[in-house]
Amino acid sequence: MERPMPQLNDLSRSLITLEQDATLIAVIEMGQSSWLVAGIVPGVERQPLKKLAVDESALLKLLNRWREEAEQAGHRIKRIAVAFEAGRDGFWLARWLRTRGIETHVIHASSVAVSREHRRAKTDRLDTELLKRAFLGWLRGERDHCKMVAIPTTKDEDAKRPNRERESLVGEQSRIVNRMKATLTRLGIRGFNPKLKKAAERLDGLRTPEGAPIPPNTLAELRRDMVRRRLVSDQIRQIEGARLERLEQAPCDGPHAMVRLLARVIGVGIETADMLVQEVLSRNMRDRRAVARYAGLTGSPDESGQKRREKGLARSGNARVRRGMIQLAWRFLMFQKDSALAQWFRARTENARGTRKTMIVALARKLLIALWRLVRDGVVPDGVSLRPAQ
Repeated sequence: MERPMPQLNDLSRSLITLEQDATLIAVIEMGQSSWLVAGIVPGVERQPLKKLAVDESALLKLLNRWREEAEQAGHRIKRIAVAFEAGRDGFWLARWLRTRGIETHVIHASSVAVSREHRRAKTDRLDTELLKRAFLGWLRGERDHCKMVAIPTTKDEDAKRPNRERESLVGEQSRIVNRMKATLTRLGIRGFNPKLKKAAERLDGLRTPEGAPIPPNTLAELRRDMVRRRLVSDQIRQIEGARLERLEQAPCDGPHAMVRLLARVIGVGIETADMLVQEVLSRNMRDRRAVARYAGLTGSPDESGQKRREKGLARSGNARVRRGMIQLAWRFLMFQKDSALAQWFRARTENARGTRKTMIVALARKLLIALWRLVRDGVVPDGVSLRPAQ
């Protein structure tokens, strides 16, 4: 009597397929001081695990050595596929490997399913095993195992820096001003605006409710904060001026043309237009659903049995785009009152108490899709007023 063939699990089936295709697999767990590289080498029974210093040349030598081991085992390697999670190191390694003919993928870290046990073991070795299983399933064609991040060029990454730097500087400026106001409030001094041009000159004349001047150490701290605030303010103006200069020098460039077109929409400024173009609208999105998902403006339903509820925003997309679009949606209601989107919002919230905050997210999603169609196909949203072209 013939014994039945044993059932193969997903990992064994993947290994057999990869050996037939002569594909060498490697996943990298990237740390600040070292890399842990796990490999699957056709023809080699063991699955090697190697710890390296943060050195791309050593990684390339390791991949070539594993290629030679596979060839010695009778498997000529036609494809090397490398994957690692998106993290602090960015995408430079992916670009570096691709220029050397190695297929490289960057895995979205939150897309890899992990055990729901409260106290589960977590080591770099276990993380590489998890990445291998997810990457093998993805290579096998099962896209739900993990999601891959689009690898931007150096030019694309550099184009995002001015807007992100300005956002950071604006936040730092607000923190400095709030700290100065809090310091004065502790002394009982209110109504003083640290952002005025002559604020530094007025410090000496300030008096506490007891009639005493500001203590010397506190006064020195306030003066240093004012110097720091002026420096941050000057840097913000430099970034804004450089952006306007780039737009004037190359007005017909792809992203620049999108920024100029968006800025024509009344209620959309240069800052918002530049952020939207650099973060989302210049990307090659498949459809409107992909645009909404990337911005994190989609819902997260919770349905099980008879239970039907919505847990709110997925928050898995670009946080900058999500914050900017919600702020823009509120402005859009003020500046574009006659537009079809504003009328839709008013019709949904006019007689429904307590739904404005919920529906503003839906308006932000619809508005983002409308702006995406505007820059891609030139379709102006119904009822939206545009500034004259310059």
